[in-house]
Amino acid sequence: VQLQASGGGLVQAGGSLRLSCAASGRIFSIRPMGWYRQAPGKQRELVAVITSGGGTNYANSVKGRFTISRDYAKNTVALQMNSLKPEDTAVYYCNADLVPRGAIRRSPYWGQGTPVTVSS
Repeated sequence: VQLQASGGGLVQAGGSLRLSCAASGRIFSIRPMGWYRQAPGKQRELVAVITSGGGTNYANSVKGRFTISRDYAKNTVALQMNSLKPEDTAVYYCNADLVPRGAIRRSPYWGQGTPVTVSS
């Protein structure tokens, strides 16, 4: 099982970026999928999460600017980031709580980080 993230890059303040993440491998089921970020010198924090039922939750700092979505058939999750600010600069990680085939319980899986840099 692996998660592959893409879409990071350099953008000016006020711009937009879209991150994507695909889960692949022997997967039985996926529960929540989400995005976290870690800025230099700071702890990793939750950005947005979407449940298997479609419920969403966002960090207060991104509400109204970021939108998380999910394609349940393709096991993908995306994060549309609009009105980006310099303080959004961080390495973004996708996460999935999933049950691999043959496993009896779910575990968290992480994608490789994708850097986002917002210039002022």
